[in-house]
Amino acid sequence: MLVKEILSSAREPVFSFEFFPPKKHEDWEKLFRTISELIPYNPSYVSVTYGAGGSTRNRTHDLVTRIQKETGLTVVSHLTCICSGKKEIADILANYRDHGITNVLALRGDLPPDASSYAEATKDFPHAIDLVRFIVENFPAVGIGVAGFPEGHPQTPNRLREIEHLKAKVDAGADYIVTQLFFDNRDYVDFVERCSLAGIDVPVIPGIMPVTTKKGLIRMSELALGARIPARLLRKVLEAPDDGEVAKIGIEWATAQVQELIDNHIGGIHFYTLNNAEATRKIFENISTGKTA
Repeated sequence: MLVKEILSSAREPVFSFEFFPPKKHEDWEKLFRTISELIPYNPSYVSVTYGAGGSTRNRTHDLVTRIQKETGLTVVSHLTCICSGKKEIADILANYRDHGITNVLALRGDLPPDASSYAEATKDFPHAIDLVRFIVENFPAVGIGVAGFPEGHPQTPNRLREIEHLKAKVDAGADYIVTQLFFDNRDYVDFVERCSLAGIDVPVIPGIMPVTTKKGLIRMSELALGARIPARLLRKVLEAPDDGEVAKIGIEWATAQVQELIDNHIGGIHFYTLNNAEATRKIFENISTGKTA
């Protein structure tokens, strides 16, 4: 089933989970245990990421097809422009079609360490819009999602231009937008309003990732697409005596975000799980009991 059909037909908020392909063979079964622990929460679909420069490409495809085969869940595979040629992308999409996988998230992607520039690594697909157009022209039955940035794209400081680029991807054929993680729902609401002003009329799905360690919080800030950390959350994390308390704080914060989004009738929420069921599971438990930060 296409994600756009899931979103348009849902009467309640749609929940989805994101996973990444493990590097170690022994971690594959651990990941499938994680997936099995989250299936009872009825995700409408799950997504699988790529590494920088498509460095996990083969593992991504293996994971996508295995999830599809063994769980029956609708799966969205990430596709990136970085280090990808037209023939390679066509072969990937044809393989997915043969396995009944009909949804992708079209991204430009991150540069691998050995690449000197985006121009070098994206000859066939300079931008995500070029990948969207290729998919629409050659695999019209495939559903396409694209990324949005509630706090602004770090490589497009002009926010008006940023929304213009996003609108162009939607006009080219993208069915929905899923956002990068954020910790202040006001950033998401403002982003959705900016999209509306630009005439973007596809669903904008918020992406949520709970903080679970101090190191993880720092990492989120250091990434190229790093999130802005609200001072109140930062203070709580820095004053926490250990990562056990940090995880509790992060889960409560994310619970409050999710509950507020649900209360405001958001059509769907995407959880960045980091291949760990515990935090996501506790958020769902908190929502069902009404416990928030």
